Amino acid sequence: MEDGRIVSALARLRTVVGDSQLLTAAADLAPFCTDWRGRYRGEALCVVRPATVDELMQVVHVCHEAQLPMVPQGGNTGLCGGATPHAGRNEVLVSLSRLNRIRVLDRDNASITVEAGCTLAAVQAAARDAGLLFPLSLASEGSCEIGGNLSTNAGGVHVLRHGNARDQVLGLEVVLPDGRLWNGLRALRKDNTGYDLKHLFIGAEGTLGFITAAVLKLAPLPANTAVAWVALDGPQRGIDLLHALQAQSGDLLNAFELVGREALGMVLKHIAGARDPFADAAPWYALVELAGNDPTLETKLGDMLAALLERGMVRDAVIAQDGAQAKALWALRENISEAQRIEGFSVKHDISVPVGSIPHFIEAAGEKLEATLPGVRVVVFGHAGDGNLHYNLSFIDASDNARLIADAKVASEQVHETVIALGGSISAEHGIGQLKRDLLATCKSAVELDMMRAVKRAFDPYGLMNPGKVLPDAGQ
Repeated sequence: MEDGRIVSALARLRTVVGDSQLLTAAADLAPFCTDWRGRYRGEALCVVRPATVDELMQVVHVCHEAQLPMVPQGGNTGLCGGATPHAGRNEVLVSLSRLNRIRVLDRDNASITVEAGCTLAAVQAAARDAGLLFPLSLASEGSCEIGGNLSTNAGGVHVLRHGNARDQVLGLEVVLPDGRLWNGLRALRKDNTGYDLKHLFIGAEGTLGFITAAVLKLAPLPANTAVAWVALDGPQRGIDLLHALQAQSGDLLNAFELVGREALGMVLKHIAGARDPFADAAPWYALVELAGNDPTLETKLGDMLAALLERGMVRDAVIAQDGAQAKALWALRENISEAQRIEGFSVKHDISVPVGSIPHFIEAAGEKLEATLPGVRVVVFGHAGDGNLHYNLSFIDASDNARLIADAKVASEQVHETVIALGGSISAEHGIGQLKRDLLATCKSAVELDMMRAVKRAFDPYGLMNPGKVLPDAGQ
């Protein structure tokens, strides 16, 4: 017989959201209980889909009274299992996708107030329609949702110029673990009135409460862009190119992505329509984007790259001549993750180091891994302009991946040891979730972990919010 407490809670939740928005059938729950990569599969007592903040407050109040753990979920595009429930723990998965209104767009203040379930693409489009720019940009922007972007402090391709998700936020609205509402939707760029509480929830991965809405900063919409794909001899040439472009173009440099040949090769192999911009393969590439209101950006970028080509800093370069070509060049970078998924198993790392340490990291980590796993394929790509690399391991022959599976823990330790020795981070933009929870002690001091636990206890003393994510819960 089911626990009477659970039966009562389910009945109350059904009253709050209606029969159609309380899912309990296994087939209905399945899509919500598996992460995007297919790495984590859990179970939920139910999925609740509130349509308003008031309904969410009632849902949380019911779960708080019944002491039922809650797992927030948005677009379910996370890469660390942060929005996937555990098995056998009666967790209530709360989907925020129906909270998807754009509440206010203030052109004078260059800000937009949106609900958590708005897709990133919808926020970008609303800003663009007003002649403004919301600069956060991710490969998953058509399906990821702004609540999840903020909960993981998402990065993306324009961090170099505009900063992480955290840097785009003026105010938040949050439903706390006991069902109370904090209305911090202030559209101010200056507010020096004590603790800036919004930053506790940004990057907390739903462990402190539900982000339900946000006031986001907007930027001027650039009238012109120039995109180039550049062939390089090695990572150090990439960093040299970055510094040269920064010196000559200043804040017009909108994105700088580093791509290893193995990463490009997977895109060319698996993504329909992908074409190599060059006849001859190079070991490394950079994708460069300038953005601004200068109509001669393409010419200026071409002149800069021509001069660097003469100096031998770059091997070759191609500049997009129109929007379609620019989109095709960006697709070579943005489809790497999908190509890897099609290729099969790999051990993934999302790391950051100081920008100048990127070449040393790639060399040192590669040497360690080759000694441990001879012949391992290292797939490297990422946002070199801000020091963030995706560093993934697999074998060309899938049958050899058994070796990698057996030594995955050792391999990851070697990668992370190299990162930490260089003063880097084991999670640059994907968060901690379940995947890296037990690694925090390798990169956080005891004092820092105690501070994090104290914050968690202060907001969520019963451990009901997304338990077992970021920090271990009492049952682990």
